[in-house]
Amino acid sequence: MLMNKTTTIKPHEGIPTALMWMLSVMAGVSVANLYYCQPLLNMIREDIGISEFEVNLMPVFTQVGYAFGLLFIIPMGDMYNRRTTILTSFGVLIVSLMSIFFAQNVWMLLAGSFVTGFFSVTPQVFMPFASLYSKPGEKERKVGMILSGLLVGILGSRVVSGYVGHIFGWRMMYAIAAILIFTSALAVIRYFPNVTPTYNGKFMKLMASIRKLAVQHPQSLLYSIRSAFAFGSFLGLWGCLAFRMKEAPFFVGSDMVGLLGICGIAGALTASNVGKYVPRYGIERINAVGLCLQMLAWGILGLFHDTYTGIIISIIVIDIGMQCIQLSNQSATMKLCPEASSRMNTIYMVTYFIGGSLGTFLAGTLWSLYGWMGTVASGFLMLTCSILSIMIIKRIIDKKAG
Repeated sequence: MLMNKTTTIKPHEGIPTALMWMLSVMAGVSVANLYYCQPLLNMIREDIGISEFEVNLMPVFTQVGYAFGLLFIIPMGDMYNRRTTILTSFGVLIVSLMSIFFAQNVWMLLAGSFVTGFFSVTPQVFMPFASLYSKPGEKERKVGMILSGLLVGILGSRVVSGYVGHIFGWRMMYAIAAILIFTSALAVIRYFPNVTPTYNGKFMKLMASIRKLAVQHPQSLLYSIRSAFAFGSFLGLWGCLAFRMKEAPFFVGSDMVGLLGICGIAGALTASNVGKYVPRYGIERINAVGLCLQMLAWGILGLFHDTYTGIIISIIVIDIGMQCIQLSNQSATMKLCPEASSRMNTIYMVTYFIGGSLGTFLAGTLWSLYGWMGTVASGFLMLTCSILSIMIIKRIIDKKAG
């Protein structure tokens, strides 16, 4: 059964499954705001009259905004009642989404995208909540539920926006998004429980404590940085796929690009299952599997990019690989210091989305210079950086320990 706003829960005592499903759905609805634009980039470019490079800045600004939101909003989960943080974010989101709806030039578009990214961070409020308040044996599974919702939102958003854009135009998608956020806010008001903050102090000290946590738990930097490069590789594909699909031999629009998002949902739905294998096989093995799968996907994209079969297989493989990497590293980061789970998640997710924005920018830039092979090169480059970061950071950690 669901809780309500008067219910108070305590750490490690458990969260009702019904509430977890609600949070999973809202996680998907919230994070989808970052990705609606990807199948619509060509439509937006033609409507507003801007270049491919300029319109590619839209997902970059959204991801940079998301990184800033993670840095400044998510730590408040340890300091303030999470209900207040979530509702404030949803309120601003409704305004920013409508500003994109009305955008008439690139500056309005990018400003609205940045603010939308900044306040779309609520899934990262839900994850530390699930990690801290779930029963000890349920933590990975409950975090996996929210991550499944988040990834279905990421991938499903492309399907929905592709078809909405094709039938009603790209602006309608942002009006629908605002309605979905308004509905989510009503659900939070009715059902989200009271949560006692775990940090007592001023905001500036709270922010300073994030740096101290990173120093005290250097393993968090390893988990965060290697995931960030992998995420940049993952987003590089989706950032340029719409441009590739408009060319020979496909010549298709936003509806088909959105449809390809269904293929990626197969990877997202493995989230809860991956969580079960992390304790059994360990973080390092699951992360290595994820990196190998992403490498394989980019190899397929390089060799068979002119066939639907090659693109579909690579999308499925790269999404499963990303899922292995994120769930293993993110859950491990939050468990390093459970009483500061929101701040530990901030370390992870800020780094993660900086990597995502870097990968999107790099893929878009190399696409402009070298076409699809440039995008493939950017994917391999980001994964190579992920592997190198493992070697370098582990050596630094071992040196300090010695």
